[in-house]
Amino acid sequence: MPVPELRICLDEADLAAAMRFDARRGLTSSPKYLPMRLHYDGRGATLFGELTRQPEYYPTRCEREILSGRAADIAAAVTAAAPVSVVELGAGLAEKIRPVLDAMHERGRLESFWPFDVDASTVRDVLLDLATAYPDTDLGGIVGDFTLHLQHLPDHHDSRLVAFLGGTFGNFTGMERGQFLRDLREALRPGDWFLVGADLVKDPEVILAAYSDAAGVTAEFNRNVLYVLNHRLDADFEPENFEHIALWDAGTATVDMRLRALKPMTVDVAGIELDISFAVGEEIHTGISTKFHRGELENQLQASGFELVHCWTDSQGYVGVFLAKVA
Repeated sequence: MPVPELRICLDEADLAAAMRFDARRGLTSSPKYLPMRLHYDGRGATLFGELTRQPEYYPTRCEREILSGRAADIAAAVTAAAPVSVVELGAGLAEKIRPVLDAMHERGRLESFWPFDVDASTVRDVLLDLATAYPDTDLGGIVGDFTLHLQHLPDHHDSRLVAFLGGTFGNFTGMERGQFLRDLREALRPGDWFLVGADLVKDPEVILAAYSDAAGVTAEFNRNVLYVLNHRLDADFEPENFEHIALWDAGTATVDMRLRALKPMTVDVAGIELDISFAVGEEIHTGISTKFHRGELENQLQASGFELVHCWTDSQGYVGVFLAKVA
């Protein structure tokens, strides 16, 4: 088997520079904010894994139900004309896409697989693991930011499927989502495929419970962004003095996550030579999670040059997995 190709679009220096930029811009804005991507260091990834196992947190469980139950249907649809090269954005350990890869491999129609992630060591670990699982499949990896580096998608295959799972699609603002879809459409060719998981609008109590679990894992995950800044930027945040807040905005169908200061504080972020003051009750906006109506998402896809082919939901109708084709 050939050695997997690894496309390096950013390195540790790039990530460190981006963190300094994000922290300075967000903490000096009004209101203050920190991007969701800053949560995911090693501790953050562990906490998120624990969160997905909480009884209130339905998104991962429901998406897994769909992908496991519909993997053969997805494989049949996208490989009907030709073998397919699969790229997973934000792949992590590539656990989400595995049922679909297995179904394609069983049909002899998995031409190649490319995990796309910001962490080079994770991409290498996935390629090492999958080399054993799929010895007759070409493997490659992309180390990059999928909001910046979609032009580096592999382009030497007849048909491609880009998978974007785990609900990350809902973490974009409306403008960011539109830009992402346009960039993705520009990077693909007619006949290529896009598979995206999306949380659907439902009872707000069900939604909010997933972001305020009884065990407090979501709260600790949210506060982890402060631990990241302490560790990476030599800040002196007191995470225990920030309260986790999750609010539902019915007008935008969005969960808004925040950290609220419980006392007056001045924080020294030495790594960017910045002192930040907090009043009691002042908040840092730390991320959003948009929920979708099926028709709304179908319209967004169509406006960006994609044609919806299938939409599958879990047994409760909580989560949707949408399969679209480049028009």
